[in-house]
Amino acid sequence: MSRSPSFSVRSELPTPKIDSNSLSRWVVAFCIIRFDLEQGQLIEESYPTGCLTQEEEIEVAFSSFPDSVSQHQNRSSIHDCIFFFRFRRRGTSVPANGSSSEIVEVERLADKNVLNREKKSSRNNRGRYLYGFVFNRQRHDERLKRGGEQKSVVILSHNPYSSVFKPLLQIMGPLYFDVGKKALEHIAAYVSLWPSPVPGTLMELPIGNAMLKVNLPPAHSLEGGMSLEETTFSMAPLLPNNQSVPQGLFHDSDIFGIYRGLLLQLWLLWELLLIGEPILIIAPTPPQCCEAVAALVSLVAPLLCSVDFRPYFTIHDPEFTHLNSLQEGDVFPPMVLGVTNLFFLKALRNVPHIVSVGNSAANANRVPFAPRASSGRNPGRPEALGLQSLSLRRFSPSNLLNAVKLKRDGPLCLMTEHKEAIWSTYAAITKPDTSILNRLIDAGMSPRVEESMSVVNNEILRRHFLELTTNFLAPFGPYFRATTPSEGSTPFVNPPNLPPFSADEFLGSLSARGPGKFLSKRMRSNWLDLYKRFLKGHNFIPWFQRRRAVAEQEQHKLWSQARLKTNIKQFISEMSELDIIETFNLIERCLLEEMEPGKTNADSAAACQKLKEDLEAVFNVLPKDMQQSLLLNPQRAALLQGPYPPTSPR
Repeated sequence: MSRSPSFSVRSELPTPKIDSNSLSRWVVAFCIIRFDLEQGQLIEESYPTGCLTQEEEIEVAFSSFPDSVSQHQNRSSIHDCIFFFRFRRRGTSVPANGSSSEIVEVERLADKNVLNREKKSSRNNRGRYLYGFVFNRQRHDERLKRGGEQKSVVILSHNPYSSVFKPLLQIMGPLYFDVGKKALEHIAAYVSLWPSPVPGTLMELPIGNAMLKVNLPPAHSLEGGMSLEETTFSMAPLLPNNQSVPQGLFHDSDIFGIYRGLLLQLWLLWELLLIGEPILIIAPTPPQCCEAVAALVSLVAPLLCSVDFRPYFTIHDPEFTHLNSLQEGDVFPPMVLGVTNLFFLKALRNVPHIVSVGNSAANANRVPFAPRASSGRNPGRPEALGLQSLSLRRFSPSNLLNAVKLKRDGPLCLMTEHKEAIWSTYAAITKPDTSILNRLIDAGMSPRVEESMSVVNNEILRRHFLELTTNFLAPFGPYFRATTPSEGSTPFVNPPNLPPFSADEFLGSLSARGPGKFLSKRMRSNWLDLYKRFLKGHNFIPWFQRRRAVAEQEQHKLWSQARLKTNIKQFISEMSELDIIETFNLIERCLLEEMEPGKTNADSAAACQKLKEDLEAVFNVLPKDMQQSLLLNPQRAALLQGPYPPTSPR
């Protein structure tokens, strides 16, 4: 890893001024952590200071170094690696999983006040997890005690922006080892000048003379922070027109590279995460286990992943004590744990699904898949990977014997030799898509060609699983469908409630009409069982509630727009006096709702002004005695006689 040559810090430059509030939009803190031979992991620098509790400092320090048990001897003088971890901030509660009997709770979102409560809750929970992005350097030197030293440069953030912080670390990590603490201050100064993150967009973020061009994950994939802007894609599960825009977390992860030896099992892994099953992922190094967890999470886009995932989990995590105390027969919580320490195989025996990925030789000795036979093949030219070659490798006598041996020995066989394998008793309902496997390209052994072909293969895989998840979620679309006032009806009444959800009715209706052409080709006859497990799993209720709240918000916006377009004089021209009085009362109620505290945006101000004009227009056509009767109410009199609410500039 090398830093951009266009970025440098001159020693004569003064210490830059930093806006801490602007910095916090992206970064909680920058940390330098040193491994001390006598005291262990120590936070040497933290900038800004005071952002973490003492317990969090300890957790960050222990999570910022590779497990010594997982590391193999490396004779190079300097070894750099980048990985990331995720941990729960101290003092935050573990969210309770919803059962199928609690699905009726989604109907509480029909209350117009729930959306505001959800927003407040989202803001309060924004800091429930922290992400730590690590640049670790191990320097081997026989002259030093124990033959070397290691330090980590860490970026802590509330946001899972791997597409931002990984390239930033490639600049910041080597820069720190060149110029020291001054690197943190200057990087922090540049980050504080960045505009606020805009989820789901391509952003250009300057660092010195360099420019990071990054796509941020969309709002609907992020924890908390629900907003109307996320409705474009998430209201109705439809495939996006612009495929370059990410639709979930970790869209930059290398699915093909990390799961290359388990491609036929990707559909099994997709199902396990979809229904919220606990998964333990083991890899030889932190970068590989992080990549495996991130790639797995990216498979379920655009679904909001509510399973607690830990890209790099160590025995020092406070939650390990609880997990290690689970007895045989206890249910393991819905988590995806990425680990490198083989001790977890013995400590967490209750995890029902174990995945082993990666290569201890850092892919240097990886054997390429056998290409299809062809006459006059150019060895330097990439060829289709092909299901035929995959199938031949999978069902050859030696592979079948190895598979039987792996299943018999169980995951503890990894204690003697690392192998890529999955141990699970779950029978997948979704079949591997042969057309997708046939489109994947084998790049051979050339690193440069392999990297470019991985980009192509990742796009193929990511697009397929996006389509698979979108089609799976499509039957829920009617429950998020906003309506507009029908022609000739009044727009001043409350919008109708969204269709009520009942799990039994949903499953009965879905069973009668089928899963649709796309899924019926790719799933077995028991496809309805997957929906039943999804409804009972950890992902369904948070995703459904959030989509439901967004749909309510979208419907409110549509009805508000209909009121703005209403020609009130024409609307009441043929009404009876009683209907006109009723219309007056309805407009008054709408106006009071728009004037509630917290609604200070331009749209609300414009709605207030239009509603007040309509209220006066209706008032003016009423008989004088009725007008005088209405004005007896002081609040109503103030609405009719006071100035218009100020209109914010658009």
